[in-house]
Amino acid sequence: MTKTRNGDSNLIAKFLGIVEKVGNMLPHPATLFVIFAALTVVLSWAFSLTDIYVIKPGSEEIIRPFNLLSVKGIQMMLMELVTNFTGFAPLGTVLVALLGIGIAESSGLIASTIRLIVQNAYKVLIGMMLSLAAIAIGTMLFFNPVFLHIAGVALFTGLSVFAIWYINKNHPDYILSFIIVFSGILSNMASEIGYVLLVPLGAIMFIGAGRHPIAGFAAAFAGVSGGYSANLLIGTIDPLLAGLSEEAAHIIDPTYTVNSLANYFFMFVSTFTIAIAGTWVTQRFVEPRLGKYEGDEAMSDEDIDKIKALTPQEKKGVAYALIAGATFAGIILYGAIPSDGFMRDASLQMSEGMDWITFQLKSLKPLMQSVVAFIFIGGAVMGIGYGIGAKTFKSDSDVMNGMGKAMETLGIYIVLVFFAAQFVAYFKWTNLGIIFAITGAEVLQASGLGPIPLMIAFIILSAIINLVMGSASAKWAIMAPVFIPMFMLIGYSPELIQGAYRVGDSVTNIISPMMSYFALIVAFMERYVKKAGIGTVIATMLPYTIVFFLVWTVMFIIWFWLGIPLGPDSPMFIDIPGK
Repeated sequence: MTKTRNGDSNLIAKFLGIVEKVGNMLPHPATLFVIFAALTVVLSWAFSLTDIYVIKPGSEEIIRPFNLLSVKGIQMMLMELVTNFTGFAPLGTVLVALLGIGIAESSGLIASTIRLIVQNAYKVLIGMMLSLAAIAIGTMLFFNPVFLHIAGVALFTGLSVFAIWYINKNHPDYILSFIIVFSGILSNMASEIGYVLLVPLGAIMFIGAGRHPIAGFAAAFAGVSGGYSANLLIGTIDPLLAGLSEEAAHIIDPTYTVNSLANYFFMFVSTFTIAIAGTWVTQRFVEPRLGKYEGDEAMSDEDIDKIKALTPQEKKGVAYALIAGATFAGIILYGAIPSDGFMRDASLQMSEGMDWITFQLKSLKPLMQSVVAFIFIGGAVMGIGYGIGAKTFKSDSDVMNGMGKAMETLGIYIVLVFFAAQFVAYFKWTNLGIIFAITGAEVLQASGLGPIPLMIAFIILSAIINLVMGSASAKWAIMAPVFIPMFMLIGYSPELIQGAYRVGDSVTNIISPMMSYFALIVAFMERYVKKAGIGTVIATMLPYTIVFFLVWTVMFIIWFWLGIPLGPDSPMFIDIPGK
């Protein structure tokens, strides 16, 4: 690894040194919100002394800054302190979702699932392709029964299965790399489990396969952190960001709603795109650069346990979890598929000009607005099923303790949310949000930049900010109230801007010293490279950042150009208010 460290260019080293220095100068995210809230109060007073005003689009209403240091403003800040916190949209969604995830994690289900996927990569990929094909065909039969489309899905599935078989036969190392990156992406739905379990497991799996452990470590870290905003399933980050986006959208339209599935279609496809890109980087850049591993690091008994096949009890637990999950999914489908199902809006009528697919999506509004409940119930029933089968849960106390343990990890998050809620409320009350939005929208329109350059610029901005501020929710709580209203006033939906933010926020996670688990990642790497430091990790992960940024941005622009919705009932464009 000496070669690796000496090979870093002075320019990159200086740049990364600046990033680290600036990032270390920043206060805690919660403190940042205290500063921003105080700054908002001061600015409200300063702007109220001027003649600044804007005219709300679509009306003759004149909007001026509201002084929070006035008698009425001080009363509002004191009287609404608790309500700002308890009514903050992301708080309840995250708490409820994490309760279910906590049961699944404490039972051992998530850890066993990751081991099962990594150890049976070839079979898992084949099974996944067949399952996705069955879901796609079932969806087509329900929404648009065109058999030509079904034949296309069947042909694509057949070719994909053949490709997986061919690669596994001739290049099995590619399959291992892919499944580790892929598993890392999927682990995001369970918060820190990917960092704590999968990153070291990736290194161990590569040692077991006679490959360099740092390559396995890098592949896992790339999936867990670089692919943070991609997944096949909805995780806790989805309702959290959607809640922040909805709060920001209310600055312009108090009735606007952003559902937790806002970016689901895009993130689903991104899972495979980023997994393939991560595999390519691992095989073509990272592993060749590392060379042959000559370390003498032996696997501990704990390491060996991590790569052992599941025990009969653990297999029984997985089987019970699958039965519980399938039963729960069946109940949801029973409520969603029939036209009079309990997960449909029975009062909705198909209006003139509404196509059949749009009607179906709108009638499923109760289903889409219940995603957080499904995460909680699904995680709970599958976790309990696993706990009963694997005998990791002996009583109801174990289940409750698992939920309690999940809540223990949210202490600092609740502190952060308290101050973030005050900042967002102050920003809205002062009218500074809508004033900045209208002014910014006018600047964007006058700039002459087309929609694609605007989207690319916003992705780059999000990626740069991520280098000095690691928390995805904290950044979005600051950025959303400014950028969502601004883009709404030129016709772009909050769902679209949230999607662009998620791309930029993810790609630089793996090279950001401000990422909350970065110190842990450095510690993991030091096990195999004794003199490893921040620079070593960043130099190893930089190729993933570059490729992920290029691939994901191009994919986003193509998606945007084609006008494909980023998620169900999630428009890409909205009517400009007042026009």
